[in-house]
Amino acid sequence: MEAAQTCENRLSGRPAIIFIRSGAMRNASPIVCISLPRKVFPLNPFTARIPDSNIAKEATELLLEVSPAFLANHCLRTFVFGDLLGQAANLNYDREILYLGSLLHDLGLTERFDGTEPFEIDGANAAYAFLKEHGLPLEKAALVREAIALHLSLVAAQKQAEIALVRAGAGVDVIGRGLESISSQAVAQVVAAYPRLGFKKGLIEVCRSQAERKPTSTIAGLFQQGFADDVSTAPFDE
Repeated sequence: MEAAQTCENRLSGRPAIIFIRSGAMRNASPIVCISLPRKVFPLNPFTARIPDSNIAKEATELLLEVSPAFLANHCLRTFVFGDLLGQAANLNYDREILYLGSLLHDLGLTERFDGTEPFEIDGANAAYAFLKEHGLPLEKAALVREAIALHLSLVAAQKQAEIALVRAGAGVDVIGRGLESISSQAVAQVVAAYPRLGFKKGLIEVCRSQAERKPTSTIAGLFQQGFADDVSTAPFDE
C-alpha cells in the first residue's frame, strides 16, 4: 500500500483513484499509478462489444439463470464500468477475463451457490469450477477466481489489471466510488441498458443476510463500518 499512499495523479496532482499492475497474467509487473480525468471521459460505453466467446456466452447464461434481475444487471454494469476505467487509463488487460470476473463476482449471493464460506469465497470457488468444467485454461480460471475472491478487499488494487478492474467497476456501481471519472452521459447509457431495478434495497438485503449468518466475514465487517449507509447514499436513484 505504500505506492498507493505516495503516487499522485499526474494530470492534476490529486491522488489517483486506483493503483493496479499493468498487463494481463503478469504477476511480477510493476504497480502503476492510474491517472483519471474528472468528468471528461468521452467514450460511449457500447463502442466496445460485450465479449462473445463461447465461455462468455455460457457465463452470461449462468448469471441470468441463477441471479435475481437486480443482481444480474449489477454484474453487467460492473463489467462496463470496469472496462471504461481500464480504457480511460490506457491499460493492457484481457477483456474476456474482466467480463468473466465481473459477471460471476456475486455468485455467492445467489441461492444456488450460497455456502458456509464468505460469499466472495463461495462465489470464487463456484466460478472456478464452472470455468474449468467449460474448458477455460486453468491459469485464466484461477485469475477469475482471484478477482472474485478479492473484490471486497483493498488488496485487489495491487493485483493484475483484471482483478483491480473488477473491484473498481463494482465500486462505481455499488457506492459510486470513481464515478466522477466517467461522464454522466456514459453512466446514463449504462443504467439505461442495464436498469438498477431496486438494486440498493436488494443488495442491502442479501448482503445483510450474509453478514448475519457469517459474522466473521468481510461483508459483516463492512456492515459494521456503515456499508448499508454507503449503498443507500450512493449517487444513483435506486
